Amino acid sequence: MVVLWRLSSFLVALALVLVPRTHGWSKEGHVLTCRIAQGLLEPEAAAAVENLLPDYANGDLSSLCVWPDQIRHWYKYRWTSPLHFIDTPDNACSYKYSRDCHDTNGVKDMCVAGAIQNFTSQLVHYREGTSDRRYNMTEALLFLSHFMGDIHQPMHVGFTTDEGGNTISVRWFRHKSNLHHVWDREIILTALADYYEKNLDSLQEDLVGNFTDGIWFDDVASWEECDDLLTCSN
Repeated sequence: MVVLWRLSSFLVALALVLVPRTHGWSKEGHVLTCRIAQGLLEPEAAAAVENLLPDYANGDLSSLCVWPDQIRHWYKYRWTSPLHFIDTPDNACSYKYSRDCHDTNGVKDMCVAGAIQNFTSQLVHYREGTSDRRYNMTEALLFLSHFMGDIHQPMHVGFTTDEGGNTISVRWFRHKSNLHHVWDREIILTALADYYEKNLDSLQEDLVGNFTDGIWFDDVASWEECDDLLTCSN
């Protein structure tokens, strides 16, 4: 369905806009991505998203954008764990879908780019008030929303042996950390504390201003365009 592809297109662009990224980003990163994307939706797409969300979400997509991180180690969803990242050969300076999109057992399409294609393909079957019974459309929406953030985080498309930067020790100001965690959470929390008085709404307002009348204003229209799902997700 075109309107739901537009949601994923907006999520791609917003993931690029929000600089602090990684392990599914922090909760704050995912919340910001989904808040802003949902605010950009046209009425038909917004209604479709609201219809797919459970009642307790109160129509707020961002309230469930961290769900895939929360359930990835549950037995039922353990199969989703490799969908949060892509591993490339050590010291390779490029990513190739056919070579790199697989899990540790070599099962093809089991990576974040494969997940985006899969869940987008499921959602295009959606029609308001009905759904393809082969798929859980609500879960597809939540996975897609989350993985659009993940795929644009530097440590989620990286070398195998450093485990997405988790094995690279660094210092972040006065405390020890690792490269993955710094990209995941430290950068965004530091920015919130130093520039926004820990107010996530203020940071969101700043980001939105960049494309409502700022440096990304001319790019917004292109965020809705995608002629080929494989190309757009890679």
